[in-house]
Amino acid sequence: MPAASQIKALVVDDQSSIRQILANSLAQIGFVNIAQRKDGKEAFEYLEQNPTHLVISDFNMPVMDGLALLRAVRGNPKTQKTAFIILTSEASRDLVQEAVKAGVNNFLAKPYTVAKLREALEKVFGPIT
Repeated sequence: MPAASQIKALVVDDQSSIRQILANSLAQIGFVNIAQRKDGKEAFEYLEQNPTHLVISDFNMPVMDGLALLRAVRGNPKTQKTAFIILTSEASRDLVQEAVKAGVNNFLAKPYTVAKLREALEKVFGPIT
């Protein structure tokens, strides 16, 4: 049973307001180490230098989208074990199938509640204290 305060998280979204809302939601659950990046390219560069337990990434972003970021994370030995949740407002069957093939751990649909976020996290990590 991991403590939320021990999980290092990275929030990736091209909209700063969404990043901040998600970071605030994680803080309500007990997360204290939350980094933020605006696209997949910046996020991957961050991950290569900063071991992280969890990535919550939007799907639709410029430069490098969430699916490309997931593939990059899974393809790198330094980052491949990082838990990955895709945040999306479009849960098309094709996206879900591609993300599952690429190794996504879970999905979180927009809009979400803190309770839904906790539920998505606990499906990945087990009960979080």
